[in-house]
Amino acid sequence: MTTIVPAPDVVGQPTTASPATRPRARSRAEKWMIAVFLAPTVIGMGVFTVLPILASVVLAFFQWDIISAPEFVGVRNFAELVTDRTVRVSFLNTIVFVVVAVALQLSLAMTLAVLVQGKMPTWLRLFFRSTFFFPLILSAASVSIFMRYMFNEQFGVVNWLLTTVGLPAVPWLTTSTGAALVVVIVYVWQNFGFTFLILLGGIASIPKELYEAADLDGASGWSKFRNVTLPLVSPTLLVASVTAIITALQVFDQPYVLTRGGPGDSTRSAVMVVYQTAFQQLEFGKASAIGLVLMALIMLVTLAQFRLSRRYVHYQ
Repeated sequence: MTTIVPAPDVVGQPTTASPATRPRARSRAEKWMIAVFLAPTVIGMGVFTVLPILASVVLAFFQWDIISAPEFVGVRNFAELVTDRTVRVSFLNTIVFVVVAVALQLSLAMTLAVLVQGKMPTWLRLFFRSTFFFPLILSAASVSIFMRYMFNEQFGVVNWLLTTVGLPAVPWLTTSTGAALVVVIVYVWQNFGFTFLILLGGIASIPKELYEAADLDGASGWSKFRNVTLPLVSPTLLVASVTAIITALQVFDQPYVLTRGGPGDSTRSAVMVVYQTAFQQLEFGKASAIGLVLMALIMLVTLAQFRLSRRYVHYQ
């Protein structure tokens, strides 16, 4: 008897997949299960994110005090922002705050990340990770209340320490410079832990062989940081800086609790003006316009960061 052996498949001709390798179509029950699990997230995003944004965009062209019916005013709300001194000062304060706070946050986080990732016992490295991240899990309002007592001119711990070593007490929260400095200190202290962890992960992913090669070449610590660490951690630094700037542009808790925007308007932020305009002055249309301008500013700054990143971010 002659046995017929099937010819091998010709390259390029389709072959019939076995039932084991054939992709199985999802049943209707599985599709319903996927929809059920995704529904809470989708509904939550729609109700608490998408709808408020759309409502703010529409409301920015109306005058509404929540009591009377909305009145269409066109772009008048945006035109009033140009002549409103409080709005101008609040945006200027926010920009200055972002520049100072983010610079301190990134430099402090980078410095500590390099030190912690250096030659250090594992248990000590874990201790510093937990310690630096701990302020971030605390409520910003409760931290600000605590710091308000710490920096009190009359009975604060900070001034007590200064007078103990023979230095004069500082009016931290009653002068423009002192209040702005306290807001920056409290904000950076509470938020740099997140940036620290991001940069620490980026530094940990750098191959150790590169540092060993740099040691063989006799490179100093600063040279290794400038030529090895900084270029290779630049993608992580980009993510950390974008996140830090977006968060700082929306600062509210620290200046509101610590100083209520004072003295005068020296620490009043843009988000604080949105809150006060809407819920204290009942000008919801104008508040929406301020919010849209702030959102546009955030988008422009983020876009500029990504455009500039083409020069200093190295992915290889």
